[in-house]
Amino acid sequence: MTASGVYASLCITPDGSTLYGRRSAIDSPPRVVRLDAAEADQQPTFLDAPGGLGSLPGTLTEMHAEADDGFGLRAWLVLPEGASAERPAPLIVIPHGGPQRSWSAWTWQWNPWPLAARGYAVLLPDPALSTGYGQRMQERGRGEYGGRPYRDVITLTDAALARDDLDPARTGLAGWSFGGYLALRTVTRTDRFKAIASHAGMWNLEAFQADSAMHAYFHKIFGDPLTQPERYEADSPHRDAARITTPMLIVHGGKDYNVPVSQALGLHNDLKRFGVPVWFLYFPDEGHGVGKPYHLRLKYETVLNFFDHHVLGQEWRRPTLL
Repeated sequence: MTASGVYASLCITPDGSTLYGRRSAIDSPPRVVRLDAAEADQQPTFLDAPGGLGSLPGTLTEMHAEADDGFGLRAWLVLPEGASAERPAPLIVIPHGGPQRSWSAWTWQWNPWPLAARGYAVLLPDPALSTGYGQRMQERGRGEYGGRPYRDVITLTDAALARDDLDPARTGLAGWSFGGYLALRTVTRTDRFKAIASHAGMWNLEAFQADSAMHAYFHKIFGDPLTQPERYEADSPHRDAARITTPMLIVHGGKDYNVPVSQALGLHNDLKRFGVPVWFLYFPDEGHGVGKPYHLRLKYETVLNFFDHHVLGQEWRRPTLL
């Protein structure tokens, strides 16, 4: 019916002629729309509703790269206003959570536009295990979370930094859930990023599979660590903690049952033990994500100040909302 945007909460009229729903995109928050149930390739009719964000502080473009196995990769790139070869923008890379999802819809959780408003470009890569690219995309990363997905993120990052309007000397990496895990896996393998922010990321995979509400799902993919320890040993970031030198911001909720807060506590303790600069933003009454508007504002202010300090070299500012 339409190739434009992502649709949710669909409702059909009793006569079957009309659909109502909520449409969003990377550059468009959810809006109520009407669709003709019999029309193909249509543009939705947007309905009046309260709210609205106005214009966004930058532009959205699509970019592509080829993985080392020949698979075609895709990402979104948000460019802040004023980015040019004369004024290249710093870059923050944010792989998505899931891992079975992709960057396709608007999100309040790790939205790129607050960073663009601060002058950062934002790369939103879809690595192996992303949905919407066929079964082969799943097969490329199944059971090796820190392998192929990590390499895909680096490939897309390199492709982005080949542009003359991005500054390869000023980069950061952030992520939530599986994206947080990829940030942790990355920081154990390279120091190319100036700073890392990991929100609800997996740190010790063997401990995680025993404590997580997703135990059955994870156990099916990785196997029993007592009889099949190979994948846990290969992909658990905590085994390479001594390699980390990059400053890190940890974000976690106390009521997270997908990735229990013990993962963040273990990460924090290990970083302190090895002398890595670390900040910990803890929300006792939040779950796997941050949902309360006040908490979201606090998270974005903290993340932005953290990257300003470590990526741009500005003086550290304690978030005023604290």
